[in-house]
Amino acid sequence: MNLPNATAHLSFLIERIDVFVLRVPADPPVQTSFGIMKDRPAVLLRVVDPDGTYGWGEIWSNFPVVGAEHRGRMAATYLPQLVYGRRWDSPQACFAALTDKLAVLAIQAGEPGPIQQMIAGLDVAIWDMVARRAGLPLWQLLGAPPAAASPVIALYASGINPTEPEKLAAQKLTEGYRAFKLKVGFGAERDLRNLAAVREVIGPDLPLMVDANQAWSVQEAIAAGRRMANFDLGWLEEPVRADTSNADWAQVAREQPLALAGGENLAGTADLLAFAETEGVAVVQPDIGKWGGFSGCVPVGRAVQSLGKRFCPHWLGAGIGLTASLHLKAAVGGPGYVEVDANPNLLRDLFAGDAFRVVDGSVSLHTAPGLGAEPDLAACREHVTYQSP
Repeated sequence: MNLPNATAHLSFLIERIDVFVLRVPADPPVQTSFGIMKDRPAVLLRVVDPDGTYGWGEIWSNFPVVGAEHRGRMAATYLPQLVYGRRWDSPQACFAALTDKLAVLAIQAGEPGPIQQMIAGLDVAIWDMVARRAGLPLWQLLGAPPAAASPVIALYASGINPTEPEKLAAQKLTEGYRAFKLKVGFGAERDLRNLAAVREVIGPDLPLMVDANQAWSVQEAIAAGRRMANFDLGWLEEPVRADTSNADWAQVAREQPLALAGGENLAGTADLLAFAETEGVAVVQPDIGKWGGFSGCVPVGRAVQSLGKRFCPHWLGAGIGLTASLHLKAAVGGPGYVEVDANPNLLRDLFAGDAFRVVDGSVSLHTAPGLGAEPDLAACREHVTYQSP
């Protein structure tokens, strides 16, 4: 099933775009194989139509750690001049037009990532606005089957750091999570020790995955997969660089026993589907705030499902992007999880809202119009580092 066709209820005008950048301390810092996050940024977009209907989106902004304000200023500079003063037939039409119009700037500036990210965040905000105006929860507008009750989305606790990971895993288990993902790539001995500690805490039956964040060469990834084979792992995520050839990914899959996952650092339908078709890739994880928004990621997710692979949206940011990822998974359906950062993040908690309650490893989506998320900017005004004029 594709996205809904352009109809009167998808047509829209944008009268105003507001951009907000926020930062809160990361305590503890989030550790990856390539760097440490000492604070948690968020770049939020609010679009408003002439009748005052609005929608919220979020631009991915974790790295580089100084990059959130740059993305915010870029969005405030370029997006209004491209979208104001025109009635768009649909969010998809706007997404396609902006992708085309900004392609040369992305090359000239050497910044395809930030430009794709601001288009993605805008797309999420537009879909939220259109769904609010239609009086429908966004997952339903996107074509998910009508449900007698709210869709129930399975979650996993992600970003479990390599320093005493068993403590955070135990906390998340108490909070209701029933699947977990551990950061690896910090040396063989430390990785194995951490795996043993987490597995002891969560028991032998709950799903446990690992994420190397592109830490290894092909041969190192093969060796690591073999070392970790006895821990009954659900998948090995990004064992090699995301720009490694699909043939090399297939080699990793053949020569070690763990199923492979990736996709958060890929952009474009063609690249994501080529990756999904790769031998040994079992899980595809696009990031809705990094590329595509709903207009790109919903069709990709449905194509992934048709290939018999699992679609598990990636997210490690604030609450608007998390809520959007839940709606994305609900719209696509099928087996799989949505990622939830296990570490404290005030901007996730304030912006995802009271509806985000984990019960036995899952969360139930609401039936409020749009995303159903209302950022409480007044509660975190002291954390705003940039606001568009």
